[in-house]
Amino acid sequence: MNTIACTPASVPTPIPVRELLPWVVFAGLLLLLTLYFVGTEGGAASMISGMNVHEFLHDARHLLGFPCH
Repeated sequence: MNTIACTPASVPTPIPVRELLPWVVFAGLLLLLTLYFVGTEGGAASMISGMNVHEFLHDARHLLGFPCH
């Protein structure tokens, strides 16, 4: 009986932390910015006048449990 041995075509290489760290920081900042707009924009600490941002994110507020009215 013949046995066939399979060798992997390529070996995955690990990504160095030095290359991954800027992307993790960028994603964290985007997350904090999103959390700000969903959580507090349109309230007492509003940076943008009017209720446009509040109304645009209204359902996301309720989904995440933020009270808004």
